[in-house]
Amino acid sequence: MRLLVVEDDKDLNRQVVTALEQAGYAVDTAFDGEEGHFLGDTEPYDAVILDLGLPKMDGVAVLSAWRRSQRTMPVIILTARDRWSDKVQGFDAGADDYVTKPFHMEEILARVRAVLRRAAGHATSELICGPVRLDTRAGRVTVDGNPVKLTSHEYRLIAYLMHHVGRLVSRAEIVEHLYDQDFDRDSNTIEVFVGRLRRKLGVDVIQTVRGLGYILQPPPETPGR
Repeated sequence: MRLLVVEDDKDLNRQVVTALEQAGYAVDTAFDGEEGHFLGDTEPYDAVILDLGLPKMDGVAVLSAWRRSQRTMPVIILTARDRWSDKVQGFDAGADDYVTKPFHMEEILARVRAVLRRAAGHATSELICGPVRLDTRAGRVTVDGNPVKLTSHEYRLIAYLMHHVGRLVSRAEIVEHLYDQDFDRDSNTIEVFVGRLRRKLGVDVIQTVRGLGYILQPPPETPGR
C-alpha cells in the first residue's frame, strides 16, 4: 500500500514516514502544499496524511482541489488546530479522519489502517482469504494458523491483494501501489514476487489472468468436502 505524507515540519515528516515504512507501507513525502497537491493529483495513493498549516498552499485548499478533481483516496488531516470549526472545515473539504497534534505514532498507524480498511470495504483489522489471514495491526500473515515469514516487498504485495480480494489487479496497478516514486519500477519483478509468495503461502490463492494481472481468491473446494 502506497501513502503520501504532506507535512512541512521536517522532523515530524521524517518520524511519520519512518513509522509508516516500518509498518510495511511505501511512502512518498511533500513539504509544502503545492508539491503535495501535485503528487496527490498525479499519483495513485491509497491514503494521504495531510497537514493543514502548509506553506504555499493551505491543506484545506489542497484537499478541496483534490476532491474537485475527483481524487477519492482517503485523507487524514494532521494539524495543531483543535477548534471544532477547523475540524468541520476539514471534514467539509473531504477529509476522512482528523488527528490533532501532539499525537502518539500508534494513533496515526491505527487511523491509517482504519481508512485503508474502510476504503476496501473491510470491517475488521484481520483480512481473510481462505486459509490465508493478514493481521494488519501486527503486520503478520498466517496460513492455517501458521506464520509465514515474508520480505517487506512480499508483505506489501500480499497486503494489497488481501485488501482487494476477488478483484482483478493489473501488474501496472501493483507496481504503482507497491513502490514509492523514487524506486526503480519494473513490472517484471512483480512476477518474481508473486512466484515467491505462492511458494511461501503453499496454497493456491493467487490466480494469474494471462495478459491482465492477478486475482486473489480462496482456493477451490476439494471434491467430497
